[in-house]
Amino acid sequence: MAEVDAVAARRMADSLFIERGWRSPSSTRFWALLALAAVIAGAGVVGDSTATVIGAMIVAPLMTPILGCALALVLADRHQAVRCVLLVVGGALAVVAIGMLLGWIAAPPDAFASNSQVSSRISPRLIDLFAALATGTVGAFALVRADISDTLPGVAIAISLVPPLAVTGLLITVHRYHDAGQSALLFATNVAAIVATGTLVFLGYGVRAGAEKAALHVGRFHGRTLAAVVCVVVLVAVPLTAGTVTVARDRALAADARPVAERWAADGKWEIASVEARNGIVVIGVLGLPPQPAPTALRAALDANGMRDADLELHLVGGRTHWCPAETDTCTVRESGRS
Repeated sequence: MAEVDAVAARRMADSLFIERGWRSPSSTRFWALLALAAVIAGAGVVGDSTATVIGAMIVAPLMTPILGCALALVLADRHQAVRCVLLVVGGALAVVAIGMLLGWIAAPPDAFASNSQVSSRISPRLIDLFAALATGTVGAFALVRADISDTLPGVAIAISLVPPLAVTGLLITVHRYHDAGQSALLFATNVAAIVATGTLVFLGYGVRAGAEKAALHVGRFHGRTLAAVVCVVVLVAVPLTAGTVTVARDRALAADARPVAERWAADGKWEIASVEARNGIVVIGVLGLPPQPAPTALRAALDANGMRDADLELHLVGGRTHWCPAETDTCTVRESGRS
């Protein structure tokens, strides 16, 4: 494995370490692109547009300070490490805030219950960590090897940074706090994976030696730094493992609930728009004209088919939501449709 020379080390530092001044070119570029990416991602999620969300992934500059954290750890540059962490945290909070603003303006009546962009980012699993580790490795490798930098747009699409944060902000506005936390966990998973793989790749390519030749600040690298990075990845893997089990259980629950819901809707000539399960709660979206079928009849049908212990959340056209707790025969109405 060829080591990084002084020129490459200087190029990497210039690319990843954003200048301190607010009016510096790299700083203004970072914040301007981040704000635009947040708006694009939020609009894409609200409109349930995959193409728009992908556009936000390409524009988003959050990969820069995250890989900057990895480079700063390898160089044992505490000042740059702290600055990169602050940029990541500040950038993440800014995206969440923009997502909340868009949510207050354009949140749908069903609180994103049938939105595929939201549902795909609120159930992080262990496989997401594996994918993030592979993608982070490619991103760090492309940065070290200038001859394969053309892969970076693909890395930006593969790693999900701004969209989960936008989803977090949107879900906070509709009071879906648990799901907001799950999308934030997906972002944290990707950050941990990028920092971990970036650190290993930069160490493997001898970035420290190249940085010394380039007269960059290089401190003493301790093994505990690498151990801390590994521990963070392991800690992230714990809730993801639990999430994997939960997702498998929810998928089985949704599969069992769908035919029951379809039979119930057919009696009133309504149409089932979506059937999901979230943490043991069956969430069903229904479309149709009045009169509406009785939610209590669906609750009874689920009970009769072995789903007595699952809560039911029924979203009807017009934004009305019926909440039917497990092991009861009554349902309450939430006019706003927000849980």
